[in-house]
Amino acid sequence: MQLTSSTAKRGRPHSLLRTLARIWLTFRYQIVDRRHGRLVLESVHGMPLIVLPGVFNPVLFRTGNFMAEVLTGLELPPGTRVLDMGTGSGIGAIFAARQGALVTAVDINPEAVRNAQINALLNDMAQQITAVEGDLFSPLSGGRFDLVLFNPPFYRGRPRNEPGYAWRGEDVFERFASELASSLLPGGRCLIVLSTDGDGDQLLALLEQASFDVRTVSSKNLINEILTVYEVKQGSRELEASS
Repeated sequence: MQLTSSTAKRGRPHSLLRTLARIWLTFRYQIVDRRHGRLVLESVHGMPLIVLPGVFNPVLFRTGNFMAEVLTGLELPPGTRVLDMGTGSGIGAIFAARQGALVTAVDINPEAVRNAQINALLNDMAQQITAVEGDLFSPLSGGRFDLVLFNPPFYRGRPRNEPGYAWRGEDVFERFASELASSLLPGGRCLIVLSTDGDGDQLLALLEQASFDVRTVSSKNLINEILTVYEVKQGSRELEASS
């Protein structure tokens, strides 16, 4: 898969078009699309996925679906150790495990953890996926991984409830950027999905300040927003210092 540098400012949709599209999407999510806030069965690239009420729907809100699309284009050796951070419904864990990876799925929302466990059972991957409740890296007891997947909350602010952690965080970007290196195995990498409709540029800047190399893996223009999956790896100086 071709990688390109992310140092240039990401393109953003035209402001008026973006505003109109956001108004339409809000109307669609809350009034027209009856999947929002309900138990639904989705199909993602041929894989069934149950989404419980109160859990981020990766198809309706598109970022999880895009990450799954990118993962289908990767080749993960069997036994690859994967961390799916902010797993939600478990979509990232499912598509990593489909290639034989051993996945730890983490979410601060207990309903999301339960949802990920249900989808692991539904797709006959319960032996490959372990879902745990916790805040970022705190429940991992120093575990290290070949690949970290992260679909972060895009907006700054205090969540009003547990489902709100999928959308807002006060210091999530800072803590993730400072703790990522200690959770990667030598040569490990992280894939992060971000949207122009959010504050994701701040996370990229923090990672670059922490001496990570950040590159674009894939982007998709959805009119009201541009979704991008970035690959994050430790810079050459840090790799030499740790070897």
